[in-house]
Amino acid sequence: MLNNNLSIKYNKKDFQSSTSIKWCPGCGDYSIYNAVINAFTKLNTLREDFLIVSGIGCSSRFPYYCHTYGFHTIHGRATTVAMGARIINPNLSIWVVTGDGDSLSIGGNHFIHIMRRNPDIKIMLFNNQIYGLTKGQFSPTSHQGIKTKTSPFGSVEKPLNALSLAVVVGASFIARAVAVDTKHLQNVIIEAGKHKGLAIIEILTNCIIFNNNAFHPFEAKSIRNDNIVFMENGKPLIYGKENNRGLVLRGLSLEAVNINDDNKESVIKHNTSKENYTLHFLLAGLTYPEFPLPIGIMKTSREVTYNEAINAHQTLAEKNAKIKTLYDLVNSGDTWLVE
Repeated sequence: MLNNNLSIKYNKKDFQSSTSIKWCPGCGDYSIYNAVINAFTKLNTLREDFLIVSGIGCSSRFPYYCHTYGFHTIHGRATTVAMGARIINPNLSIWVVTGDGDSLSIGGNHFIHIMRRNPDIKIMLFNNQIYGLTKGQFSPTSHQGIKTKTSPFGSVEKPLNALSLAVVVGASFIARAVAVDTKHLQNVIIEAGKHKGLAIIEILTNCIIFNNNAFHPFEAKSIRNDNIVFMENGKPLIYGKENNRGLVLRGLSLEAVNINDDNKESVIKHNTSKENYTLHFLLAGLTYPEFPLPIGIMKTSREVTYNEAINAHQTLAEKNAKIKTLYDLVNSGDTWLVE
């Protein structure tokens, strides 16, 4: 957990384990790894208080590569193990590392319920829109029509939008980042680490072997400013190389427009507070290429955490309980004296 009185200073090497990293050369997970361990050095948290929990998939090797406590669980169940650890030990800084296949298919039910319960847990969802570890089957986030080993004529399924799901369920911190933009990603991770409650960060990461260039429009420096809009609290939702494009509200829909003197005041300013649910829902639903892809912190809201709710419930139960001790229990109800 965050400790503002911490005097120990860490560097990047303090969080690097001695285990050789085995991701494919060019995998976006390397960028995420660097952003994470750099962010950890800035969270005022003792190294032994970090716990990284993963499921199954390429991303789930993550605990082996970090010099922290780690737990490599089974497919789709990382969030349940993390939930147990959070309830037992409120002092841990718990980070779930999961993939789009791991968390949104077999782990989808757990993913929904951990968000609504709001435990103080951070989820980093590595989204490469493919099953990489099992050699290239389409995943819940793969785009419709993608040709893979399990969809040779193109997938007929619509992709699942993780951020739309998070908005609807009511996650208290919602963000999206691109793996190769490590500085921005690192800042988002730091803000998630400071957040008290459930934080979900969708990280777009390239699978160079089975789904290469899936995020090219958002990664290539020459074009990405035309294809992404940064969500920054209090700042207008403008984008483009010349900052000449923006998002405005037309009725109950967002519209991308060229900014001019007549409409520049109509460009929406981003607001991360939970009262702006409609804005968050509209932003989460934007799809490229009709719209730029929203990147950054979409929502952050301080809400009652699961541990806080459980502790309050326990205090209330203890206060109103007629049976408070073993003596009370033994002498409760009907009793008989045997002579």
